[in-house]
Amino acid sequence: MSYNLCIVKPNQNSFSETFVAEHIKRLAGNKKVIYGGAFPVYDHQGNYLIKSKIDLLCYLIQKRIFKKKNIKVRTKALANYLKREKIDIVFAEYGMVGASIWKACEIAGVPLIIHFHGADAHHNPTIEKYKEDYHLAFEYASYIICVSKFMFDALIKLGAPLQKLVLNPYGVDFEKIGISHPENNLPTLFFAGRFVEKKAPKTLVNAFYLVKKEIKDAKLIMAGDGPLLKETKILAKSLGLEKDIEFPGVYTHQKVLHQMNTVRAFVQHSVIAHDGDSEGTPNSILEASASGLPVISTFHAGIKEAVIDQITGLLSKENDIESFANHMIKVLKDKNYAHDLGIEGVVHIKKNYDLKFRISALDNIIQKAIYEHD
Repeated sequence: MSYNLCIVKPNQNSFSETFVAEHIKRLAGNKKVIYGGAFPVYDHQGNYLIKSKIDLLCYLIQKRIFKKKNIKVRTKALANYLKREKIDIVFAEYGMVGASIWKACEIAGVPLIIHFHGADAHHNPTIEKYKEDYHLAFEYASYIICVSKFMFDALIKLGAPLQKLVLNPYGVDFEKIGISHPENNLPTLFFAGRFVEKKAPKTLVNAFYLVKKEIKDAKLIMAGDGPLLKETKILAKSLGLEKDIEFPGVYTHQKVLHQMNTVRAFVQHSVIAHDGDSEGTPNSILEASASGLPVISTFHAGIKEAVIDQITGLLSKENDIESFANHMIKVLKDKNYAHDLGIEGVVHIKKNYDLKFRISALDNIIQKAIYEHD
């Protein structure tokens, strides 16, 4: 089946959005990718969607001065683009995008699929801002994709129709993943991600402080960047851990995968932030488990589905520092246990999170939406 697919995403490039990159690379159809915020500003060639200078000025005035959210001139421009490019279906990355563009899709007579990822379903200020538009978008959309059972339930509460919701977690590309042997690696723990509240980097440092009391040669690598990086470094220094915790900055995806082959376990203490922000299903956790590493994390969002407690990793309650520390100590002290958890992780991820299968499921949903719309 040949069709024209328009993928709409907020950012032109983002190192953390590997799932969006995989959609762009792997989904079937003749793809056009447009971007520029919750509502796209640029077409697939990087040109403004709004062609008229007068219309562009009108849009800028309404957006920047009057802070309007629904601007007819840009909705019309997107609808015209969809018609001009003969788009058969629109795939909105993130709920905010779907909430912003559903009207343009309706005007153009094009079906819409909305893919939620995390904060768009849980972050209270975002939900409050787009609540009314979410309801309208849910009504128009053909399907709404979520990545965990936790998110599924959250979207039901937000008013998403049960018959339109599809649970399709992220997937792992096993062709890129090397199998680690944690039992052969030094007692080093690895975290890679944004230094933000929902990943609780300072809680991880406090837990590691307890680990160091038990295991003198333990090390922790915390790769990434974000608003809490400076505070986390200060905490590490205040606890006398500046020589035991490495902060190497942002890693490329390839470097993250390479580092996973050198450590004993992957660690991430995810929590629900004060503003409600939560994880979807963290890609780094999926890849760590797929590589054969035990994962030490929390009973949080999609993590409790991706990691089977006591079988593929060890999970603790959110903000339970002592339990989290004990789990790290356990895999650092027992190499064979780390190995066994890792092996079971590979089996679990391959069975439930294989990227080829997950992309195929999305392709089927897209084709079904086109067929049902005609």
